[in-house]
Amino acid sequence: MDKTYDPADIEPRIYQLWEDSGLFAPNGDGPGYCIVIPPPNVTGTLHMGHAFQDTIMDALTRYHRMRGDATLWQPGTDHAGIATQMVVERQLEGTGETRANLGREAFIKRVWKWKEESGGTISNQMRRLGTSVDWSRECFTMDQKLSNTVTEVFVRMYQEGLIYRGKRLVNWDPSLQTAVSDLEVINIEEEGSLWHLKYPLQDKSGFIVVATTRPETLLGDSAVAVNPKDERYIHLIGKQVRLPLTDRLIPIIADDYVDPKFGSGCVKITPAHDFNDYEVGLRHNLEQINILTPDAKMNDEVPVEFRGLDLLSARKKVIQALVALNLIDRIVSHHVMVPHGDRSGAIIEPYLTDQWYVRVAPLAGPAIKAVETGEINFIPENWSRTYFDWMRNIKDWCISRQLWWGHRIPAWYDIQGHVYVGRTEAEVRSTHNLKKDYLLSQDNDVLDTWFSSSLWPFSTLGWPEQTPEFKKFYPTSVLVTGFDIIFFWVARMIMMGIKFTGTVPFKEVYVHGLVRDSEGQKMSKSKGNVIDPLDIIDGIKLEALVQKRTTNLMQPRLAESIEKSTRKAFPEGITAHGTDALRFTFASLATQSIDLRFDLARVGGYRNFCNKLWNASRFVLMMIEPVKNLEEEKFCQKSTSALNTINLGIADIWIRSRLGVMLKNVESAYGEYRFDFVASALYEFTWYEFCDWYLELTKPILQSEHSTEEAKNAARETLTLVLEVLLRALHPLMPFITEEIWQRVAPFAGLMPTPNFMIMQAPWPEANEWPQDKIAEADVNWIKNVILGIRQIRGEMDISPARRLPVLLENASVEDRRRLAIYEHYLARLAGLESVRTLTDEESAPPSATALIGNMRALVPMAGLIDPEAESARLEKRATKINGEIKRSRSKLLNENFTRNAPHDVVLQEQDRIADFEQTLTSLEEQIKRVKQLL
Repeated sequence: MDKTYDPADIEPRIYQLWEDSGLFAPNGDGPGYCIVIPPPNVTGTLHMGHAFQDTIMDALTRYHRMRGDATLWQPGTDHAGIATQMVVERQLEGTGETRANLGREAFIKRVWKWKEESGGTISNQMRRLGTSVDWSRECFTMDQKLSNTVTEVFVRMYQEGLIYRGKRLVNWDPSLQTAVSDLEVINIEEEGSLWHLKYPLQDKSGFIVVATTRPETLLGDSAVAVNPKDERYIHLIGKQVRLPLTDRLIPIIADDYVDPKFGSGCVKITPAHDFNDYEVGLRHNLEQINILTPDAKMNDEVPVEFRGLDLLSARKKVIQALVALNLIDRIVSHHVMVPHGDRSGAIIEPYLTDQWYVRVAPLAGPAIKAVETGEINFIPENWSRTYFDWMRNIKDWCISRQLWWGHRIPAWYDIQGHVYVGRTEAEVRSTHNLKKDYLLSQDNDVLDTWFSSSLWPFSTLGWPEQTPEFKKFYPTSVLVTGFDIIFFWVARMIMMGIKFTGTVPFKEVYVHGLVRDSEGQKMSKSKGNVIDPLDIIDGIKLEALVQKRTTNLMQPRLAESIEKSTRKAFPEGITAHGTDALRFTFASLATQSIDLRFDLARVGGYRNFCNKLWNASRFVLMMIEPVKNLEEEKFCQKSTSALNTINLGIADIWIRSRLGVMLKNVESAYGEYRFDFVASALYEFTWYEFCDWYLELTKPILQSEHSTEEAKNAARETLTLVLEVLLRALHPLMPFITEEIWQRVAPFAGLMPTPNFMIMQAPWPEANEWPQDKIAEADVNWIKNVILGIRQIRGEMDISPARRLPVLLENASVEDRRRLAIYEHYLARLAGLESVRTLTDEESAPPSATALIGNMRALVPMAGLIDPEAESARLEKRATKINGEIKRSRSKLLNENFTRNAPHDVVLQEQDRIADFEQTLTSLEEQIKRVKQLL
């Protein structure tokens, strides 16, 4: 092995070996285990959310593959209707072309060309992360087979009355001129106003004052609403008002929707331009008056002087007209949430238009029941409540989009407007006996991307055909997803899966949190806190990082601020950490919290962990004699008895016992989807037990001339076996480094039956092969505690590690004496002892530094070890300095300006500083007392 761990050399080489081997495809006769990847947008690049989610899915895939399951991780990408169309349209703009000039057919060809040339970016980036998906089965939602499935589902649902066309209110993007889903809308808080407008009563007896944040939509009002229990307005219910600027009469209605405490307690109802008003309008059978064109300008339904105006201009002109008529009561500053399209940035308008809808209620019932009865389990379970809340209040689903890129709706119209739905135009003509010259035109709209995504678990496995893959892997095993798309994707997959396959699409839903920065803030380009996972893997220089973060920012001040914060946070850029360190970080973050705080320093810690594993493995390989080749049967037959064919030392028995405990904890954590527990169990065993203790405990055996060859062989065998098993246990989280090391270790463990055998082909190490030995664990814990006690005394007394110490054991039990007699050589070597013995009952202890080990005390006589006067002066100087720090921190906390204005975390940090200082001071005072005994 190379002296230095270099992930840049290891990772691309190993991934190519994996992919060329074909081992990512399902193998063996074990039970089917399947995960379908949430398909990323074909336009996308790998971000932290993808990297986190892919790490979790890959860990599960590799774990189940090693357990002998026929494991399929199904990859693929989504055609991303709006995003992809916008990318290609921007390219056209650069050449002076437009979508309209090209025409639909030519534009679609251009999109496919872009997809073939540039659409594989995220798939290649996934390879960098080590994902073991079956690339031979990679799908794209616009592939012909998947498109056929989409058409089949649409036609069947239409024939059953589950899809219909109707005029309803939708989120409308006036820039893209298409309906968009709620997930594609970003609500931004802006400074606005609440206008209190006076609407004259029909009988001219006065006015009713309505409060609104959108006075321009007054022109489309159908009613004024008050709360039926609001005594101020009960006498007006049923009367009419004359709508300003239009001279229309509209009724005053009563509805519980109105909040009497908001504004004046009266609201204008505009059913065609507000979602809440739309529902009120349906309850009261109000007229729906659309006053906007598709590009959000005033249409011919408004008075002439307002026609053609954009909304901002219309607002100004409406206010001017109302002022002139003395119909404004007052204007109040008010924060408003303004919806924007996440792609276009345009203000989203509620807009009344003809669209295609899924009638959801008949589908929701079985989907609710599947979770209620446990056919599907949410993990953590509390997310099922979120699911139920939405499903029990579900609305019909708008599935049409006014785009060209996507699955075109399989509906045709004749010149009278009659609609015909079928799989093809030929089928439509055949079904309805329409002649070839009977003019038909296909619907121009395409389906919502979420429609094809809702079919993903079974469309990717070949449905409606009963393919071998569908029979083997459906329903899939688990869906890994963020909580933000439970409504948009998870629920719809459950509804569609049950409807078309008769069973649920997956048995479990593991819901994870969202990756945020170290302060808990959402990662976004405008905040300048986005970190590219590939920059963590490969490293990036400061200037390149600054350029990446500030490019395409439209606001110079924002770019300047982000550049400044980036230079401060990363003065040297980002160093290369490698994939395994990043993956292990993600696993450690996978708690059940909805916010996963990502700190780059943590990745650095796990990069050190990789180094620790690398160096430990180099030591093991140096200690193993090349001629020693353990029998292959020890692993291939998983024979526990074969592991006990030689006389093992206490350290060997202990580490094997601890290995079994670790494996048991890891298996339990995988079963509970607690990847943070998996990571912590592996980390603690590797670092603290195997590296820090077992390797040290073997050195006195392997490096001593007095050790028997049998003892050395036991240590070598245990080193080999435990490291090999540890590498297999680490592999799902850290695939690259474990493969590189395992290829060198496995031959000595007899687990290399063929030249190109990979670690993922090796069986998962079973905990029951490594039985726990509590007696050995107790003995080694005693050894560790004595050594740690002596090391603590050295640290407190500032005694050189090279100084050999005499140690006396006071109050030693019979068991302590037994252990001392057997394990004295460990204590002498690892604690640096000159001698160690127990005190007799007749002896009195000399002035000593003391460490408590259970009821026994380890004493280090201080006479001759230190200069009492100099040591006392040094300790007192430190105590004085600590006292000063305590006073300064207490002074801060007594300052009201500090406690009132400082962030809560900073105040807590100061309190923790005091606690740490006080603990240190107590220890110093005890040391001073002991030293003064020698004066």
